[in-house]
Amino acid sequence: MEDLSIIILFLFVLFLLLGTGVWIGLALMGVAWVGMELFTSRPVGDVMLTTIWSSSSSWTLTALPLFIWMGEILYRTRLSEDMFKGLSPWMAGLPGGLVHTNIVGCTVFAAVSGSSAATLTTVGKMSIPELRKRNYPEPMIIGTLAGAATLGLMIPPSLTLIVYGVTINESISKLFFAGIMPGLVLAAMFMAFVAISSRVSKSWNPDPEPPMSFGEKVANSRFLIPVFCLILVVIGSMYLGYATATEAAAFGVIGGLVLAATQGSLSWKTFTESLMGATRTSAMIALILAGAAFLSLSMGFTGLPRGLADLIAGMELTRFELLMVLLVFYIILGMFLDGISSVVLTMAVVEPMVREAGIDLIWFGIFIVVVVEMAQITPPIGFNLFVLQGMTQHEMGFIARAGFPMFLIMVLMVFVLITFPELATWLPNNIRQGPG
Repeated sequence: MEDLSIIILFLFVLFLLLGTGVWIGLALMGVAWVGMELFTSRPVGDVMLTTIWSSSSSWTLTALPLFIWMGEILYRTRLSEDMFKGLSPWMAGLPGGLVHTNIVGCTVFAAVSGSSAATLTTVGKMSIPELRKRNYPEPMIIGTLAGAATLGLMIPPSLTLIVYGVTINESISKLFFAGIMPGLVLAAMFMAFVAISSRVSKSWNPDPEPPMSFGEKVANSRFLIPVFCLILVVIGSMYLGYATATEAAAFGVIGGLVLAATQGSLSWKTFTESLMGATRTSAMIALILAGAAFLSLSMGFTGLPRGLADLIAGMELTRFELLMVLLVFYIILGMFLDGISSVVLTMAVVEPMVREAGIDLIWFGIFIVVVVEMAQITPPIGFNLFVLQGMTQHEMGFIARAGFPMFLIMVLMVFVLITFPELATWLPNNIRQGPG
């Protein structure tokens, strides 16, 4: 009963602060401050400063701004245009046609971005006009973009996996490799949905593409070489054990700058814009992480995480039942918070439960990411929905309906992960680890 009153107090203070427009990071610090004042006699200011410094000075966290900067650099190149030219000849012959360029393009860009929003914007700014011009169904264009862009959260380098790894002190490289196979399986499920829809939908009547010889397709593939080289540098350096995630991020930034320079899109203006964009995003995430670290410490003094973990253990839920409870919990939470905030806000309570149930924390990181992906396309706060609304001028309801089949596919993916956990655990357990 005492735990319940503490939870209600914390939630009341949190939603009061968020409702008045306070930034999420500062709101988390505010809740933690109230908790420290009520449940401990320690000097709150000293504890807060120490916690914020220790959470912000992690060497592992250095990978975060570097990968964000790499994505910002690539966003300002001709990468989306080149990807469409390189992919469209190969996608045209598949059931569903060029809509697959949305999914494959997002999968490829996710491997050099780490951000769902950057993936969506980069791929969408080229594919939406091209697919509309060819008379593809608008709901399918919008829905596949909304869903496939979430792959930026799973396929390495994933910002959400970095934040999860830092929060629970787990290897970032292992989490990255855990995300590869589930990310590719989810992309394949999206493509299967497009293929089936193209066969059964009566509104599917796109303009046919002009025939292209195999040699012409291969010639067009040259546009994909730069981005695949960059993926090999970033992921390959970690896979071969030559670099940690942070060092691979540094290679990615250098590779992004080289790619932008060779395309002629690197100028002092784009350089400074990308740097400032990365700084703003990194500062926002760092503030959320600092607030979450302070809140975790505050909650630790109340004994709430351990108490809730013991409560769940006393209910004697099976692993599957616990995962179903967490699935529903994160879907509801994702309607109101972005993915990174959801992860850092809940890990102090959820991690002990997961450990108590004997669930692999690397596997659970991928489970969390899939569920957090759903939050990107669920109203009222689905971030991808807002990005698409700005790009297409459609009403939010139309975009949410278009993305709903992708949401159901992600729910299905959760059950695929539970049934075949090796999808997430095989690679991390069978790779050569980088130094550090």
